[in-house]
Parts: sequence; C-alpha cells; structure tokens
Amino acid sequence: MPLHDLTALEQGDAVRRGEVSPLELVEHYAGRAGSIEVGAFITPTHELARDHARRLTEQLAGERRPADAGPLWGVPTGIKDLHPTAGVRTTFGSAAYDDFVPEESDGLVLTVEAAGMPSLGKTSTPEFGSPCYTEPDVAPPAVTPWDTSRTAGGSSGGAAAAVAAGLLPVAPGSDGGGSIRIPASCCGLVGLKPTRGRISGAPRYGDPVGLATAGTLARTVRDAAALLDVLAGRRVGDPFWAPEPSGTFLDACDREPGRLRVARFVTPVIVDVEVHPSSVTAWDAASRLLESLGHDVEDVPVPIPREAVADFETCWAVLTALSTAPPGREDLLRPLTRWLGGLGHAVSGPDFGLAIGRLRQHAAAALAALASYDIVLTPTLASPPVEVGALRDDTDPARDFALQKEFTPWTSAWNVTGMPAVSLPLHWTDDGLPVGVMLAARPAEEELLLSVSAQVETAAPWTARRPPGW
Repeated sequence: MPLHDLTALEQGDAVRRGEVSPLELVEHYAGRAGSIEVGAFITPTHELARDHARRLTEQLAGERRPADAGPLWGVPTGIKDLHPTAGVRTTFGSAAYDDFVPEESDGLVLTVEAAGMPSLGKTSTPEFGSPCYTEPDVAPPAVTPWDTSRTAGGSSGGAAAAVAAGLLPVAPGSDGGGSIRIPASCCGLVGLKPTRGRISGAPRYGDPVGLATAGTLARTVRDAAALLDVLAGRRVGDPFWAPEPSGTFLDACDREPGRLRVARFVTPVIVDVEVHPSSVTAWDAASRLLESLGHDVEDVPVPIPREAVADFETCWAVLTALSTAPPGREDLLRPLTRWLGGLGHAVSGPDFGLAIGRLRQHAAAALAALASYDIVLTPTLASPPVEVGALRDDTDPARDFALQKEFTPWTSAWNVTGMPAVSLPLHWTDDGLPVGVMLAARPAEEELLLSVSAQVETAAPWTARRPPGW
C-alpha cells in the first residue's frame, strides 16, 4: 500500500513501530510533488524538510524518541503562507511580499516544528488570506483535485488541495470567516475551526476582533483531532483562551456523544442567495443521518440578524487595512485588497469600536438562542466548488466581494460567535464534486463536536473516495 494511502495517524504509528522513518515519509511526499498540479504550494521546502526528518530519524536510531512525542511525531505537513517562517520566503499570498524572508517564525510554526512534523513547504493562500478563493498573484491558483478547473476554496486552499491530492497527510490552516471550512468542502476534507482562544495567535495577535483562528485540515476526523492536539494551547500573553479540555481531542473521537439536540437551518445568514440543490440535499441527508443515530433534529430560525452583516464587513475592512504593503510596493496589492483597505481606512476609531461591540452583542444573542442545543447543522457552502476565476473580479472589487458572500453565506456566523465548527465531506454530486455539511457546537465544546463527527464518519465513511490522480 502506498504511504499516502495511510491516514496521518497510521503513518505516525508506523514511525513509532519503526516500520517507516520520518525521512522515508518526507521523501515519499517530496516525490509526489509533481504527480498532480493543484497549486498547493507557493514555496516548497523539501531540503529543509529532509534536514528535519534526518534529525528525527537519527533520534529513532539512537532510541531517543521524545517521551512526550505525540501520535503525529515524524509525520510531514506544510505551513500556510500567512505564517512567518524563519529563513523561508513568506509572501502572505501577495506580490508585494514576493521576496520577503522573515528572520523569526511565529508561534504556530514553532509548535509544529517542536511536535516533530517536518514542513514540505508554504501552502498557498490568497493575498493576506482575505478572499474565499486561492488565486494569488505569486503562484498558480489552488484547485480541487476532484476537478482541477475548479477552485480549492480559500483562504487555506493550498493546504486543502495538498491534503486532498495526497501531497500531504494533514495540514494546518486558518479561518477568519470560513477559510478552513470552505476549502474543506471544495476538496472533500474534514476542516475544523476550533473555538476562539483554543490556539494561540502569538506573537503577532493580528486580529483584534477575535474572528480568526488556526485550525486543521485532514482526510479523517481523527487526523483533524490529532493535529488540533498539536496546535492547541495557551501562551503567556494571549488576550483570550479556551478552558483546558478534559483529555486529548483524539480521545474524544472514541467517546459516544450520547443523545444530542441538533438545531438546523438552511436559510443563508449573510445574504439572500439561491442555494444549489446539492447543498440542500447534503444538509437534509445529514439531518436524516443524525436522526438515525438517535439525535433529535429540530428546525430553528437563523440566530444572527441580517443587520450584523454590516458590522462584520466594517471589521473585515479594518482588518484588511491593517495588512499593508512595504513602502513603495502598494501598487502591487490586488484591487480587492486596495478596495477593502480603503473602506477600512475610512472607518473612524469610534465607529470601529462600536462595530466590534455590536458584533459581540449579536454573538451573545445567537449563543443564547442556541444554548439549549448541543449541535447546529447547516450547509457549508451555497454550491459545489465553482470554476477558477468565477468569483474573482479585479475590475469590480465590490462585485468580487458580493460573489464571495453568495458562495459562503453561513461560515462566518461561527467566527462571530467564536463557536467551534467543522465541515464534513458527506456528499458528492453526480459528476463527482464534493459538498460539505457544517456542524457547530457551543464555545469550547470541541470534544463533543469531534465525538459526534467521528460517529457520523463511522456511519457514513468517506475515506475510500479518491480524487483523480491519487
């Protein structure tokens, strides 16, 4: 069996048993890099990965495997190109940073390295991680391996394309409005956005609103949980943090969730848009599956009012304005970035503060409305993955932004509330395109979310599906 057919946890277990070395895993994935072109990486780092893997392999040979090594120790991954990585070109998906090489790594990079996971490269992202498609000017578009004419989604599109195509076993992403769950749906993966504060944003703390967090992309729920165990944790100075889990997130996958109350709605949250029949079919089938597993599924009204959208967009525009180009390179920024940044610069300090306050009031009201439910079920996206370029409009950035909202009318709701949410690949169209469904849980209840997600995967497994070129 080819190594990439194994789950990330199976690969880690093979390393632990001495059946394969970290270097052999890195060489296997480095050798696969040209097997299918999905726009996964902006900057490959195969030699750095080999050096890291050699050190890990030498530790094994000397029987010096760390006592606290986790189940993914020795398993390769990649780093989204929004995370500064010492000595490695980090573009933030922008032509304005096409030659930028940081001197220091951020906290996520250091965490992944310390966990014994060699990085094969910087996975592709759109400029500053803003759009919900991954079409950076510094690299080819990231596409779904299920149909390479279609988007992998964004902004963690490179990471999702790599995992879905078998170029990486598992990968971290980040999510400020759906940027993990969107590409998970487009690429037929599990995409987990954890609760606010579960993963530290050190040392930059670049999001004062609290919308964004790192998270995980994987082929299985258990792999996603194992990588969350790697990434989770508080650092000194974090402005907010989640309570410690009762055990590992991986262990939570082996617990029975019990009988749950599931709230469901299909009405788009942020914009009026016609939902593709496949998204409705996937959502309805997931409802029936949850009922068959013994859960109570109830229809509920949309918990966040439409007037919250303006406050979210104000915050999003200000966050975009905080992402600046090096002096003299402003003209290299994409039209969408310049347009959104301009809107952000026009917001006064008091208006920004008021928008954050109103957004938190909307979040509190939504959490109160959903408090009696264990899980919330919606579609992930309004349609299957669209063709590359279908959302991007450099001549009319306002239209570009509007099209993005129509494609992703649910995902940002759970960034506003801070709830953990996961997209699960439970449906495929007749022509073979993946369609995700989204489950969310109360804040800090990733363990319950992973427990029911693992139960759903067992009842309706998807890992036997392979995209073309696998």
